[in-house]
Order: sequence, then C-alpha cells, then structure tokens
Amino acid sequence: MTIEININCDLGEKSKHHSNKHDPELLEIVNSANIACGYHAGDEETMSQVIEISKKNGVSIGAHPSFNDPENFGRERINLSDPEIEKLIIDQYDILQKIASEQGENVTHIKPHGALNNMACENIDLATILAKSIKGINKDLIYLVPTGSKMEEAAKKLDMKIACEIFADRNYEDDGNLISRKKPNALITDPEQAKIHVLSMVKNQSLNCHSGKQIPCEIDSVCIHGDNMSSLATAKSIKDNLKGNGLKLKPLNRMKKFKND
Repeated sequence: MTIEININCDLGEKSKHHSNKHDPELLEIVNSANIACGYHAGDEETMSQVIEISKKNGVSIGAHPSFNDPENFGRERINLSDPEIEKLIIDQYDILQKIASEQGENVTHIKPHGALNNMACENIDLATILAKSIKGINKDLIYLVPTGSKMEEAAKKLDMKIACEIFADRNYEDDGNLISRKKPNALITDPEQAKIHVLSMVKNQSLNCHSGKQIPCEIDSVCIHGDNMSSLATAKSIKDNLKGNGLKLKPLNRMKKFKND
C-alpha cells in the first residue's frame, strides 16, 4: 500500500519580520499553502498572489489565522474570551475565502499560526473553542494540527477531518512539544539532516525527539517553514527524498482520507 503524505508551508507572510520572496519557488515544491490572512502578516495583495500561484500549481489553499498582532508576527501569547477566539477564526477565514472565490477557488483547510497554535497545543479549552469554530464554518474543512497535541484531541472529539502534521525543520522535546525557538537546538537548518529526520518520522509514524526518544503518532503532513535561509533547499530535499522512497505526495483535499463519500 502506498503511503500518502502532504507537504505544507506557511506562505504570504510578507511583513517587517519576514520576506515572501521565496513564495513562488516554494509553491512549486509544496502541496498545500497556509496563507496569512493579514492579522500577523500579509495583505490582500499577498493573499491574492499566493492563491493565483497555488491554483496554477495544483496546490490546495488554507487559512493561517493568528492573533491580531502584526507587531510581534503573532508570536506573543494573548488571552482572549471564547467569542473573541471564534470571531478571530471566522473573520480571517472570511477574508481569505472572499479573495479565493474571486479566483474560483476555495479555502479547504485551516491551520492556526504562532502563539495561538502553541497555546492550543497545551490547552484543551482553547483547542476545543478553535475546533468548534472551524467545524462551525464548514464541517468539510480539514483541520491541520500538530500531531499528538490537545488540538488533535479536541478535533477528534468533534469527529472533524483532521490532518496531523510534523515539522521538518524543528526538534522535539520528550513530551512531544516543539523545542522553544529561544533554545539553540530548536531549528534544523541542514537540508540533509532534515530529510533524514522527516523520512524516519513518516515511515515509522512516530516523532523523533531530540533526545533520541520516539513517540508513536499519526502523520499526514510535513510542515516546511518558509522563514529561514535554507527553506527552499530543505523543501526540495525533503520532497525528493519522500518521492524517492515511494511515498505519494498529495494536496490535503486530494488525500484519500479526506475524500467525501
């Protein structure tokens, strides 16, 4: 049986913190794009550009909603009420879907960004309100969540379409959480190391922790970050290595597990 796998990337994140100059090249490599909706980065022009190039390359598009905090690129933790969280998600989905529909496209997945994502990984209440908000928009939306997180747990309780992701360029703590970017061993910047890291996790369906520990988990998607110097080389190396080892790369909405019955 051929294993299907997806490569996703956060895109359209033009801001004072981040250049989006590699977006066109990344969109020739990845299968699904998580598009910044203007709250942590990006604007209508970048959203439209990413959608246009994604459409040309057969890349599925998703919303990448964040706290409304462009000053800190959505990486600072903010405590909001449940209705505020729900509004945050719906508003950003609506912004992107409006632009997508102008090009005859649809937003088919959602992946929260930055601190919002990190907080929901640890907090089942926040994870639950995010899951309910996304399912409330459209029950067929695919929810892209870090594998083994509270986000996965909350979404499973609601019987959502869930894609579990690993990070190609990040190391993991023994509890399955990402090593903080404040620590020196958080990032994997060597494309050779990253491709070995990813293939091992996908084939074994387990997280490789920095200590050597392995945690069994579900893996549907591999996230490549577009915000470091080696992103392009890493993305290409990972894609070639997965294909070379017999895995079938698919956009999220074309994977067998998400096809509507």
